[in-house]
Amino acid sequence: METTTAQIITTQDLLKHWQGHRALTRRVIEAFPEKELFEFSIGGMRSFAQLSHELISIGAPAIKAIVNRDASTYAEPEGLDTKAKILAQWDQDTQTINTFFPQLKDEEFGETFNLFGQYEFPIVQNILYFIDNEIHHRGQGYVYLRALGITPPFFWERY
Repeated sequence: METTTAQIITTQDLLKHWQGHRALTRRVIEAFPEKELFEFSIGGMRSFAQLSHELISIGAPAIKAIVNRDASTYAEPEGLDTKAKILAQWDQDTQTINTFFPQLKDEEFGETFNLFGQYEFPIVQNILYFIDNEIHHRGQGYVYLRALGITPPFFWERY
């Protein structure tokens, strides 16, 4: 008896899904007034600029590390002290992701990789973590924007 596995989502669709979330997160960053992006928080949580720095530290560096099988350590970005700089880095990282992600072969997604020397999971699980982490932090940004009286972008408009 032969067993086959159905593919639920293509790698191209996974990349499109991830980039859709990134496009929405970029619009959330844009929605913040400059001062509040860096200073506003609720309940001791980090500012959305700090959360954006975390997301920038993960997305492009991680996919590049996975493709190159480089388990270098996690590092927060430096010098992103304006909204314009954050958005410019975000755009640059989008291109980096678009360059490196397609270099992964389908059969590699199940391989284990020790991301940043900390997280030993299959590559696909690492990528899903990047997306989940971004959604989580974007949710914090939505709360901040609402608290500031700013209507955030519709969560379903990801492209």
